[in-house]
Amino acid sequence: MDQPRHDPGASNPMDHPPEQESGADGSPRFGRLLVVLICAVLLIVFITFASEAYFS
Repeated sequence: MDQPRHDPGASNPMDHPPEQESGADGSPRFGRLLVVLICAVLLIVFITFASEAYFS
C-alpha cells in the first residue's frame, strides 16, 4: 500500500500527462473565430437599430 507507482528517480515523478505535440493538429483557427465575432457584432448592431426603429 505504501509502494510508489513510479521509482523516485523517474523523469515524471508527479505523474503529469504527456505534453501535447505542437503543430497544425488542434491549433486554434483565428480566421473562423474572427468571422464569428464579426457576425455577432453585426447581429447586435442590427438588433439595436431594429429595436430603436420599432419602439420609437
